[in-house]
Amino acid sequence: MKVVLDTNVFISSFLGKGPPKEIIDLWKQGQVTLCLSKDVCEEYRLVLERLGLAGSRELKEIFDLFSKGHFTLYSAKTPPLSLVPEDPKDNQLFECAVALEAPYIVSGDKAVLRVENYMGIKVVKSRDFIELVTSKPLSKA
Repeated sequence: MKVVLDTNVFISSFLGKGPPKEIIDLWKQGQVTLCLSKDVCEEYRLVLERLGLAGSRELKEIFDLFSKGHFTLYSAKTPPLSLVPEDPKDNQLFECAVALEAPYIVSGDKAVLRVENYMGIKVVKSRDFIELVTSKPLSKA
């Protein structure tokens, strides 16, 4: 299943357990295909550097997998869209999803989640995405 991960979900996967980490684990196991664009990758890198995680072992592993194309699709060109007026930078998620025909964007950002559905692309929280992929409801604890 193809998915675009918002930066907040990607970064959360480095900060502990829970659904964001589970999504990255599903990707590493090949159950999820991560969709990326130059802009999405650049945002991941900038935020990780800002948080002081640039030299972490986990980050090196993830970017090594990106560079090897491990269950990853890249779009060199994305269509310009304007769906998130509150934060125009978030449009890159939709641009990537449209370019790579990803049926899901996973986000914790309220402005992105408000879009809900664009051209058949569903915007969901990480917990909901895990339930979709694994068909197992997660406890709310």
